Amino acid sequence: MTKKRILVTGASGCIGHYITEALINQTDHELYLLVRNPAKLQVNTKSRPGITVLQGDMGRIEDFTDLLKTIDTAVLTATVWGGEDIFDINVTKTVELINLLDPEVCQQVIYFSTASILDSHNQLLKEAGEIGTDYIRSKYECFQKLTNSAIKSKITKIFPTLVLGGDNTKPYSHLSAGIPEITKLINLIRFFKADGSFHFIHGKDVAEVVRYLIDNPPKAEESRQLVLGQKRITADGAIDEACNYLNKKIYFRVPLSLGLANILIPLFRIQMAAWDRFCLTYRHFSYDNPVNPESLGLPNYCATFSDVLQVHGVARK
Repeated sequence: MTKKRILVTGASGCIGHYITEALINQTDHELYLLVRNPAKLQVNTKSRPGITVLQGDMGRIEDFTDLLKTIDTAVLTATVWGGEDIFDINVTKTVELINLLDPEVCQQVIYFSTASILDSHNQLLKEAGEIGTDYIRSKYECFQKLTNSAIKSKITKIFPTLVLGGDNTKPYSHLSAGIPEITKLINLIRFFKADGSFHFIHGKDVAEVVRYLIDNPPKAEESRQLVLGQKRITADGAIDEACNYLNKKIYFRVPLSLGLANILIPLFRIQMAAWDRFCLTYRHFSYDNPVNPESLGLPNYCATFSDVLQVHGVARK
């Protein structure tokens, strides 16, 4: 396999850590890791030659113009979740970085978006662009701007679903940080029935997909828009798995209806943003043809909800 020069932005984030670790340990590609604070990068960058840590900020991506002209593959995981500069970094500077790549040299850009901007058929969800959080609207806007890029035919857009991950050497995702609490909540939630469905994907499985895509870019006839997720799971199915894993009996279930929510929200003066209310109504965040290591002929690390509990240290009972 030809050795490539790979740039990874956001290498110190949750997904960035898993991708960086996989590329260091499983490839001999030349890696350039862009981080604001190298102290937060908890991978062994001295374990082999060809690894360069770049201390810098997406806000000054122009400082790396000369290097960007030499990059074969750019893996763009860097993102801002909120704050005044969210649109500048997630849209303007991301597009600027892509435009600084040399179309004659760059073979592929792997750009990380979010499945929240897509509907169930993997098309743009207009509500995401209209009432989504700043983060979601920034990803929606960037997606639209990438269609004008000079190297748009080389951009592989990645749409992670619910992201899991984190351990002693990697930052936890927002979702993973709350997984251990399931053992405390299961005694209550097992008696409720909910209409909803979703996908999830662990950072380690994300990294495996990215590693595969680097060496096997989508062919001309293949889609360059990939939703990352394990098989669709219903809310009730997740509760069933959790109860089985924790040896909890389910004697009855009370349906949770939207009508009940509409009563409780004003009664208790619960403040909900327009996007939160939309999600409450939408409920089924599932997508066509989700991609995970198994769908690419590779082993999955975390494929079931029982796996989720196990990898997060929840003891089986």
